[in-house]
Amino acid sequence: MTSYRSLARNHDFTVLWAGQTISELGSSVSTFAFPLVAYAVSGSAVVTSLTEAAYLLGMLSALLPAGLLADRLDRRLLMRTSAAGGVLLYLTLVAAGLAHALTVPHLVVVALGTGIAAGLFSPAESAAVRAVVSDEELPTALSQNQARQHIASLLGAPLGGVLFAVARWVPFAADTVSYAACWLLLGRVRSSLGPEDRPAAEAPPTTRAAAAEIGAGLRFLFRHPFYRVLATWAPLANLTINAVFFVAVLRLIAGGYPAWQIGLVETVAGASGLLGALCAPWIIDRIRTGALMITTAWVFVPLLVPMAVWNTPWIVGGAVTLGLFVNPASNAGISAYAQAILPRHLLGRYSSTMQFTSMSVMPLAPVLAGALLSAIGGEEAVLALAVPVALTALVPTLSRTIWRVPRPSAWRASPTATPEPSEEPAPAAPFPTGP
Repeated sequence: MTSYRSLARNHDFTVLWAGQTISELGSSVSTFAFPLVAYAVSGSAVVTSLTEAAYLLGMLSALLPAGLLADRLDRRLLMRTSAAGGVLLYLTLVAAGLAHALTVPHLVVVALGTGIAAGLFSPAESAAVRAVVSDEELPTALSQNQARQHIASLLGAPLGGVLFAVARWVPFAADTVSYAACWLLLGRVRSSLGPEDRPAAEAPPTTRAAAAEIGAGLRFLFRHPFYRVLATWAPLANLTINAVFFVAVLRLIAGGYPAWQIGLVETVAGASGLLGALCAPWIIDRIRTGALMITTAWVFVPLLVPMAVWNTPWIVGGAVTLGLFVNPASNAGISAYAQAILPRHLLGRYSSTMQFTSMSVMPLAPVLAGALLSAIGGEEAVLALAVPVALTALVPTLSRTIWRVPRPSAWRASPTATPEPSEEPAPAAPFPTGP
Protein backbone atom coordinates (compact mmCIF):
# COMPACT_ATOMS: atom_id res chain seq x y z
CA MET A 1 0.00 0.00 0.00
CA THR A 2 1.24 3.40 -0.93
CA SER A 3 1.30 5.48 2.24
CA TYR A 4 0.13 9.04 2.56
CA ARG A 5 3.73 10.00 3.34
CA SER A 6 4.92 8.51 0.05
CA LEU A 7 2.20 10.29 -1.93
CA ALA A 8 3.07 13.56 -0.21
CA ARG A 9 6.37 13.47 -2.11
CA ASN A 10 4.44 13.69 -5.37
CA HIS A 11 4.68 17.44 -5.96
CA ASP A 12 2.08 17.74 -8.69
CA PHE A 13 -0.58 15.73 -6.87
CA THR A 14 0.05 17.69 -3.67
CA VAL A 15 -0.42 20.96 -5.54
CA LEU A 16 -3.61 19.73 -7.22
CA TRP A 17 -4.97 18.42 -3.93
CA ALA A 18 -4.19 21.59 -1.99
CA GLY A 19 -5.74 23.84 -4.63
CA GLN A 20 -8.92 21.82 -4.90
CA THR A 21 -9.23 21.42 -1.12
CA ILE A 22 -9.14 25.19 -0.71
CA SER A 23 -11.61 25.61 -3.57
CA GLU A 24 -14.02 22.98 -2.19
CA LEU A 25 -13.94 24.60 1.24
CA GLY A 26 -14.76 27.95 -0.34
CA SER A 27 -17.55 26.38 -2.38
CA SER A 28 -18.96 24.74 0.76
CA VAL A 29 -19.02 28.16 2.45
CA SER A 30 -20.81 29.83 -0.46
CA THR A 31 -23.21 26.90 -0.92
CA PHE A 32 -24.24 27.29 2.71
CA ALA A 33 -24.66 31.05 2.29
CA PHE A 34 -26.57 31.05 -1.01
CA PRO A 35 -30.00 30.02 0.36
CA LEU A 36 -29.56 32.28 3.40
CA VAL A 37 -28.82 35.30 1.22
CA ALA A 38 -31.55 34.41 -1.28
CA TYR A 39 -34.15 34.10 1.49
CA ALA A 40 -32.98 37.31 3.14
CA VAL A 41 -33.37 39.14 -0.17
CA SER A 42 -36.65 37.54 -1.34
CA GLY A 43 -38.41 36.23 1.77
CA SER A 44 -39.62 33.28 -0.34
CA ALA A 45 -38.62 29.63 0.12
CA VAL A 46 -39.66 28.86 -3.47
CA VAL A 47 -37.49 31.64 -4.87
CA THR A 48 -34.64 30.55 -2.62
CA SER A 49 -34.70 27.05 -4.09
CA LEU A 50 -34.01 28.53 -7.53
CA THR A 51 -30.38 29.16 -6.61
CA GLU A 52 -29.71 25.48 -5.85
CA ALA A 53 -31.64 24.42 -8.95
CA ALA A 54 -29.63 26.85 -11.09
CA TYR A 55 -26.33 25.52 -9.77
CA LEU A 56 -27.29 21.89 -10.44
CA LEU A 57 -28.63 22.79 -13.89
CA GLY A 58 -25.39 24.57 -14.76
CA MET A 59 -23.24 21.67 -13.60
CA LEU A 60 -25.29 18.96 -15.32
CA SER A 61 -25.43 20.92 -18.59
CA ALA A 62 -21.64 21.31 -18.64
CA LEU A 63 -20.50 17.84 -17.57
CA LEU A 64 -20.82 15.85 -20.80
CA PRO A 65 -19.21 18.43 -23.12
CA ALA A 66 -16.60 19.08 -20.41
CA GLY A 67 -15.61 15.41 -20.52
CA LEU A 68 -14.94 15.69 -24.25
CA LEU A 69 -12.94 18.88 -23.74
CA ALA A 70 -10.86 17.16 -21.04
CA ASP A 71 -9.98 14.43 -23.56
CA ARG A 72 -9.14 16.91 -26.31
CA LEU A 73 -7.59 20.00 -24.69
CA ASP A 74 -5.00 20.91 -22.08
CA ARG A 75 -6.51 20.12 -18.67
CA ARG A 76 -4.54 22.82 -16.86
CA LEU A 77 -6.07 25.42 -19.19
CA LEU A 78 -9.57 24.07 -18.57
CA MET A 79 -9.15 24.07 -14.79
CA ARG A 80 -7.61 27.53 -14.65
CA THR A 81 -10.34 28.90 -16.94
CA SER A 82 -12.96 27.48 -14.57
CA ALA A 83 -11.22 28.94 -11.52
CA ALA A 84 -10.89 32.36 -13.18
CA GLY A 85 -14.59 32.25 -14.04
CA GLY A 86 -15.41 31.56 -10.39
CA VAL A 87 -13.32 34.54 -9.29
CA LEU A 88 -15.09 36.91 -11.68
CA LEU A 89 -18.59 35.62 -10.88
CA TYR A 90 -18.20 35.87 -7.12
CA LEU A 91 -16.54 39.29 -7.39
CA THR A 92 -19.79 40.58 -8.90
CA LEU A 93 -21.68 39.39 -5.79
CA VAL A 94 -19.11 41.00 -3.50
CA ALA A 95 -19.45 44.29 -5.37
CA ALA A 96 -23.26 44.09 -5.28
CA GLY A 97 -23.17 43.26 -1.57
CA LEU A 98 -20.94 46.24 -0.78
CA ALA A 99 -23.34 48.44 -2.75
CA HIS A 100 -26.38 46.90 -0.97
CA ALA A 101 -27.69 45.86 -4.39
CA LEU A 102 -27.95 42.05 -4.18
CA THR A 103 -30.93 40.68 -6.14
CA VAL A 104 -32.37 37.22 -6.72
CA PRO A 105 -31.77 37.27 -10.52
CA HIS A 106 -28.13 38.14 -9.85
CA LEU A 107 -27.80 35.25 -7.39
CA VAL A 108 -29.43 32.82 -9.86
CA VAL A 109 -27.12 33.90 -12.70
CA VAL A 110 -24.03 33.46 -10.51
CA ALA A 111 -25.26 30.08 -9.26
CA LEU A 112 -25.80 28.95 -12.86
CA GLY A 113 -22.38 30.23 -13.93
CA THR A 114 -20.51 28.65 -11.04
CA GLY A 115 -22.33 25.38 -11.70
CA ILE A 116 -21.06 25.48 -15.30
CA ALA A 117 -17.55 26.24 -14.01
CA ALA A 118 -17.72 23.29 -11.60
CA GLY A 119 -18.93 21.01 -14.39
CA LEU A 120 -16.07 22.14 -16.63
CA PHE A 121 -13.48 21.69 -13.87
CA SER A 122 -14.38 18.23 -12.57
CA PRO A 123 -13.57 15.95 -15.56
CA ALA A 124 -10.35 17.85 -16.25
CA GLU A 125 -9.26 17.47 -12.62
CA SER A 126 -10.03 13.73 -12.59
CA ALA A 127 -7.99 13.19 -15.74
CA ALA A 128 -5.18 15.37 -14.37
CA VAL A 129 -4.93 13.30 -11.18
CA ARG A 130 -4.63 10.14 -13.26
CA ALA A 131 -1.85 11.81 -15.27
CA VAL A 132 0.31 12.76 -12.27
CA VAL A 133 0.06 9.63 -10.08
CA SER A 134 1.21 6.07 -10.68
CA ASP A 135 -1.01 2.99 -10.59
CA GLU A 136 0.35 2.23 -7.11
CA GLU A 137 -0.48 5.73 -5.86
CA LEU A 138 -3.95 5.93 -7.42
CA PRO A 139 -6.08 4.35 -4.62
CA THR A 140 -4.39 6.50 -1.97
CA ALA A 141 -4.71 9.61 -4.15
CA LEU A 142 -8.43 9.05 -4.62
CA SER A 143 -8.78 8.37 -0.88
CA GLN A 144 -7.23 11.77 -0.21
CA ASN A 145 -9.69 13.32 -2.65
CA GLN A 146 -12.49 11.73 -0.63
CA ALA A 147 -10.96 13.23 2.52
CA ARG A 148 -10.97 16.76 1.12
CA GLN A 149 -14.71 16.51 0.38
CA HIS A 150 -15.39 15.59 3.99
CA ILE A 151 -13.09 18.35 5.25
CA ALA A 152 -15.19 20.83 3.25
CA SER A 153 -18.40 19.30 4.60
CA LEU A 154 -17.10 19.42 8.16
CA LEU A 155 -15.91 23.03 8.09
CA GLY A 156 -17.95 24.73 5.38
CA ALA A 157 -21.30 25.21 7.13
CA PRO A 158 -19.91 26.54 10.46
CA LEU A 159 -17.49 28.86 8.66
CA GLY A 160 -20.22 29.98 6.27
CA GLY A 161 -22.50 30.80 9.21
CA VAL A 162 -19.82 32.89 10.92
CA LEU A 163 -19.01 34.81 7.73
CA PHE A 164 -22.69 35.37 6.91
CA ALA A 165 -23.13 36.87 10.36
CA VAL A 166 -20.46 39.47 9.49
CA ALA A 167 -22.18 40.51 6.24
CA ARG A 168 -24.16 38.83 3.48
CA TRP A 169 -21.40 39.24 0.90
CA VAL A 170 -18.49 37.97 3.04
CA PRO A 171 -19.01 34.23 2.26
CA PHE A 172 -18.81 35.10 -1.44
CA ALA A 173 -15.60 37.03 -0.83
CA ALA A 174 -14.16 33.91 0.85
CA ASP A 175 -15.05 31.78 -2.19
CA THR A 176 -13.50 34.39 -4.47
CA VAL A 177 -10.24 34.00 -2.56
CA SER A 178 -10.50 30.19 -2.72
CA TYR A 179 -10.92 30.23 -6.50
CA ALA A 180 -7.96 32.60 -6.84
CA ALA A 181 -5.79 30.34 -4.66
CA CYS A 182 -6.78 27.35 -6.80
CA TRP A 183 -5.86 29.26 -9.97
CA LEU A 184 -2.44 30.15 -8.57
CA LEU A 185 -1.64 26.63 -7.36
CA LEU A 186 -2.60 25.09 -10.71
CA GLY A 187 0.17 27.18 -12.25
CA ARG A 188 2.71 25.28 -10.13
CA VAL A 189 1.93 21.87 -11.63
CA ARG A 190 5.05 20.72 -13.47
CA SER A 191 3.70 17.75 -15.44
CA SER A 192 2.19 18.06 -18.87
CA LEU A 193 -1.58 17.90 -18.56
CA GLY A 194 -2.24 17.77 -22.29
CA PRO A 195 -4.65 15.22 -23.78
CA GLU A 196 -3.63 11.58 -24.06
CA ASP A 197 -2.55 10.17 -27.41
CA ARG A 198 -5.60 8.88 -29.24
CA PRO A 199 -5.68 5.65 -31.27
CA ALA A 200 -5.74 6.30 -35.00
CA ALA A 201 -9.23 4.81 -35.22
CA GLU A 202 -10.41 7.28 -32.61
CA ALA A 203 -8.98 10.39 -34.24
CA PRO A 204 -12.02 12.48 -35.11
CA PRO A 205 -12.52 13.74 -38.68
CA THR A 206 -12.57 17.50 -38.85
CA THR A 207 -16.28 17.47 -39.72
CA ARG A 208 -17.33 15.12 -36.94
CA ALA A 209 -19.71 16.73 -34.47
CA ALA A 210 -18.76 16.96 -30.83
CA ALA A 211 -22.03 15.20 -29.97
CA ALA A 212 -20.83 12.14 -31.87
CA GLU A 213 -17.62 12.09 -29.80
CA ILE A 214 -19.58 12.29 -26.57
CA GLY A 215 -21.84 9.51 -27.84
CA ALA A 216 -18.81 7.33 -28.61
CA GLY A 217 -17.67 7.66 -25.00
CA LEU A 218 -21.16 6.85 -23.70
CA ARG A 219 -21.44 3.79 -25.93
CA PHE A 220 -18.09 2.48 -24.74
CA LEU A 221 -19.09 2.78 -21.10
CA PHE A 222 -22.52 1.23 -21.46
CA ARG A 223 -21.22 -1.69 -23.56
CA HIS A 224 -18.86 -2.74 -20.76
CA PRO A 225 -20.72 -4.55 -17.92
CA PHE A 226 -18.57 -3.07 -15.14
CA TYR A 227 -19.21 0.54 -16.14
CA ARG A 228 -22.84 -0.24 -16.96
CA VAL A 229 -23.47 -1.54 -13.45
CA LEU A 230 -21.78 1.53 -11.95
CA ALA A 231 -23.87 3.86 -14.12
CA THR A 232 -27.03 2.05 -13.00
CA TRP A 233 -26.26 1.74 -9.31
CA ALA A 234 -24.75 5.16 -8.57
CA PRO A 235 -27.76 7.39 -9.42
CA LEU A 236 -30.18 5.04 -7.67
CA ALA A 237 -28.00 4.92 -4.55
CA ASN A 238 -27.68 8.73 -4.53
CA LEU A 239 -31.44 9.12 -4.88
CA THR A 240 -32.44 6.65 -2.16
CA ILE A 241 -29.77 7.47 0.44
CA ASN A 242 -30.22 11.23 0.02
CA ALA A 243 -33.98 10.75 0.38
CA VAL A 244 -33.30 8.96 3.68
CA PHE A 245 -31.16 11.89 4.86
CA PHE A 246 -33.82 14.45 3.89
CA VAL A 247 -36.53 12.47 5.70
CA ALA A 248 -34.32 12.19 8.80
CA VAL A 249 -33.54 15.92 8.89
CA LEU A 250 -37.16 16.94 8.26
CA ARG A 251 -38.32 14.62 11.05
CA LEU A 252 -35.82 16.21 13.45
CA ILE A 253 -37.04 19.69 12.49
CA ALA A 254 -40.66 18.65 12.98
CA GLY A 255 -39.70 17.06 16.30
CA GLY A 256 -38.64 20.47 17.62
CA TYR A 257 -34.95 19.73 18.16
CA PRO A 258 -32.73 22.84 18.33
CA ALA A 259 -30.75 23.80 15.25
CA TRP A 260 -27.38 23.09 16.89
CA GLN A 261 -28.36 19.48 17.53
CA ILE A 262 -29.56 19.01 13.96
CA GLY A 263 -26.37 20.65 12.68
CA LEU A 264 -24.39 18.22 14.83
CA VAL A 265 -25.64 15.38 12.62
CA GLU A 266 -23.94 16.98 9.59
CA THR A 267 -20.77 17.57 11.60
CA VAL A 268 -20.69 13.95 12.75
CA ALA A 269 -21.28 12.80 9.18
CA GLY A 270 -18.34 14.87 7.96
CA ALA A 271 -16.10 13.59 10.75
CA SER A 272 -17.03 9.96 10.02
CA GLY A 273 -16.37 10.41 6.31
CA LEU A 274 -13.01 12.06 7.02
CA LEU A 275 -11.96 9.24 9.35
CA GLY A 276 -13.09 6.71 6.75
CA ALA A 277 -11.04 8.49 4.07
CA LEU A 278 -7.93 8.39 6.27
CA CYS A 279 -8.40 4.65 6.78
CA ALA A 280 -9.37 4.02 3.15
CA PRO A 281 -5.95 2.99 1.76
CA TRP A 282 -5.59 0.36 4.51
CA ILE A 283 -9.13 -0.95 3.86
CA ILE A 284 -8.72 -0.97 0.07
CA ASP A 285 -5.49 -2.95 0.33
CA ARG A 286 -7.09 -5.71 2.44
CA ILE A 287 -10.62 -6.19 1.07
CA ARG A 288 -11.55 -7.18 -2.47
CA THR A 289 -12.69 -4.03 -4.24
CA GLY A 290 -15.90 -5.63 -5.52
CA ALA A 291 -16.81 -6.96 -2.06
CA LEU A 292 -16.13 -3.52 -0.60
CA MET A 293 -18.55 -1.90 -3.05
CA ILE A 294 -21.27 -4.46 -2.25
CA THR A 295 -20.76 -3.97 1.49
CA THR A 296 -21.23 -0.23 1.05
CA ALA A 297 -24.39 -0.82 -0.96
CA TRP A 298 -25.98 -2.77 1.93
CA VAL A 299 -24.62 -0.95 4.98
CA PHE A 300 -27.53 1.48 5.39
CA VAL A 301 -30.29 -1.13 5.14
CA PRO A 302 -30.13 -2.39 8.79
CA LEU A 303 -29.42 1.13 10.06
CA LEU A 304 -32.79 2.36 8.81
CA VAL A 305 -34.63 0.39 11.52
CA PRO A 306 -33.31 2.39 14.53
CA MET A 307 -33.60 5.60 12.49
CA ALA A 308 -37.30 4.83 11.97
CA VAL A 309 -38.06 3.83 15.56
CA TRP A 310 -36.12 6.55 17.43
CA ASN A 311 -36.32 10.07 16.01
CA THR A 312 -33.41 11.73 17.86
CA PRO A 313 -30.25 13.48 16.64
CA TRP A 314 -28.16 10.94 18.54
CA ILE A 315 -29.65 7.93 16.77
CA VAL A 316 -29.55 9.63 13.37
CA GLY A 317 -25.98 10.80 13.97
CA GLY A 318 -24.90 7.33 15.10
CA ALA A 319 -26.47 5.64 12.07
CA VAL A 320 -24.91 8.15 9.70
CA THR A 321 -21.52 7.67 11.38
CA LEU A 322 -21.64 3.91 10.87
CA GLY A 323 -23.06 4.15 7.37
CA LEU A 324 -20.59 6.67 5.99
CA PHE A 325 -17.38 5.28 7.45
CA VAL A 326 -16.77 2.69 4.72
CA ASN A 327 -18.06 4.90 1.89
CA PRO A 328 -14.77 6.74 1.09
CA ALA A 329 -12.85 3.45 0.79
CA SER A 330 -15.49 2.03 -1.54
CA ASN A 331 -15.59 5.18 -3.69
CA ALA A 332 -11.81 5.43 -3.91
CA GLY A 333 -11.26 1.73 -4.54
CA ILE A 334 -13.87 1.31 -7.26
CA SER A 335 -12.87 4.63 -8.90
CA ALA A 336 -9.21 3.61 -8.93
CA TYR A 337 -10.08 0.30 -10.57
CA ALA A 338 -12.36 1.99 -13.10
CA GLN A 339 -9.63 4.44 -14.10
CA ALA A 340 -6.90 1.78 -14.16
CA ILE A 341 -8.69 -0.36 -16.77
CA LEU A 342 -9.97 2.56 -18.83
CA PRO A 343 -8.22 3.71 -22.03
CA ARG A 344 -6.45 6.95 -21.16
CA HIS A 345 -8.02 8.90 -24.04
CA LEU A 346 -11.48 8.32 -22.48
CA LEU A 347 -10.66 9.55 -18.96
CA GLY A 348 -12.43 12.88 -19.32
CA ARG A 349 -15.57 11.41 -20.86
CA TYR A 350 -15.66 8.63 -18.25
CA SER A 351 -15.46 11.14 -15.38
CA SER A 352 -18.10 13.43 -16.84
CA THR A 353 -20.48 10.59 -17.76
CA MET A 354 -20.28 8.95 -14.35
CA GLN A 355 -20.72 12.25 -12.51
CA PHE A 356 -23.62 13.20 -14.78
CA THR A 357 -25.43 9.90 -14.27
CA SER A 358 -24.71 9.87 -10.52
CA MET A 359 -26.19 13.34 -10.05
CA SER A 360 -28.96 13.12 -12.63
CA VAL A 361 -31.76 12.12 -10.23
CA MET A 362 -30.45 13.70 -7.01
CA PRO A 363 -32.81 16.72 -7.29
CA LEU A 364 -35.69 14.24 -6.87
CA ALA A 365 -34.48 13.16 -3.40
CA PRO A 366 -36.10 16.03 -1.42
CA VAL A 367 -39.27 15.66 -3.52
CA LEU A 368 -39.44 11.93 -2.70
CA ALA A 369 -38.74 12.60 0.99
CA GLY A 370 -41.39 15.31 1.25
CA ALA A 371 -43.99 13.24 -0.57
CA LEU A 372 -43.45 10.23 1.71
CA LEU A 373 -43.55 12.32 4.88
CA SER A 374 -46.78 14.01 3.81
CA ALA A 375 -48.43 10.79 2.71
CA ILE A 376 -47.53 8.24 5.40
CA GLY A 377 -45.61 9.97 8.23
CA GLY A 378 -42.04 9.89 9.50
CA GLU A 379 -41.49 6.36 10.85
CA GLU A 380 -43.34 4.76 7.94
CA ALA A 381 -41.40 6.92 5.43
CA VAL A 382 -38.04 5.69 6.71
CA LEU A 383 -39.18 2.06 6.66
CA ALA A 384 -40.69 2.50 3.19
CA LEU A 385 -37.36 3.82 1.90
CA ALA A 386 -35.66 0.64 3.16
CA VAL A 387 -37.26 -1.20 0.23
CA PRO A 388 -35.71 0.87 -2.62
CA VAL A 389 -32.42 1.07 -0.69
CA ALA A 390 -32.31 -2.75 -0.56
CA LEU A 391 -33.40 -3.13 -4.20
CA THR A 392 -30.68 -0.68 -5.23
CA ALA A 393 -28.11 -2.69 -3.27
CA LEU A 394 -29.05 -5.76 -5.30
CA VAL A 395 -27.77 -4.11 -8.50
CA PRO A 396 -24.05 -4.63 -7.71
CA THR A 397 -24.78 -7.72 -5.60
CA LEU A 398 -26.22 -9.63 -8.56
CA SER A 399 -23.38 -8.59 -10.87
CA ARG A 400 -20.73 -11.24 -11.51
CA THR A 401 -18.43 -8.52 -12.84
CA ILE A 402 -18.51 -6.60 -9.55
CA TRP A 403 -17.92 -9.74 -7.45
CA ARG A 404 -14.82 -10.55 -9.54
CA VAL A 405 -13.06 -7.20 -8.98
CA PRO A 406 -10.03 -8.11 -6.80
CA ARG A 407 -7.76 -6.11 -4.50
CA PRO A 408 -5.47 -3.47 -6.10
CA SER A 409 -2.43 -5.75 -5.94
CA ALA A 410 -4.19 -8.09 -8.38
CA TRP A 411 -5.71 -5.60 -10.80
CA ARG A 412 -2.54 -3.51 -10.96
CA ALA A 413 -0.65 -6.64 -11.99
CA SER A 414 -3.05 -7.30 -14.89
CA PRO A 415 -5.13 -4.15 -15.48
CA THR A 416 -6.44 -5.33 -18.84
CA ALA A 417 -7.76 -8.64 -17.56
CA THR A 418 -11.36 -7.48 -17.36
CA PRO A 419 -14.54 -9.20 -18.55
CA GLU A 420 -15.63 -8.60 -22.11
CA PRO A 421 -18.97 -6.84 -22.60
CA SER A 422 -20.59 -10.08 -23.78
CA GLU A 423 -19.86 -11.96 -20.56
CA GLU A 424 -22.70 -10.47 -18.55
CA PRO A 425 -26.12 -9.08 -19.46
CA ALA A 426 -27.30 -5.71 -18.30
CA PRO A 427 -29.05 -5.64 -14.90
CA ALA A 428 -32.60 -6.86 -15.41
CA ALA A 429 -35.88 -5.55 -14.09
CA PRO A 430 -37.08 -4.64 -11.51
CA PHE A 431 -33.99 -2.45 -11.23
CA PRO A 432 -34.30 0.74 -13.30
CA THR A 433 -31.42 1.57 -15.60
CA GLY A 434 -29.66 4.87 -15.24
CA PRO A 435 -29.71 7.52 -17.96
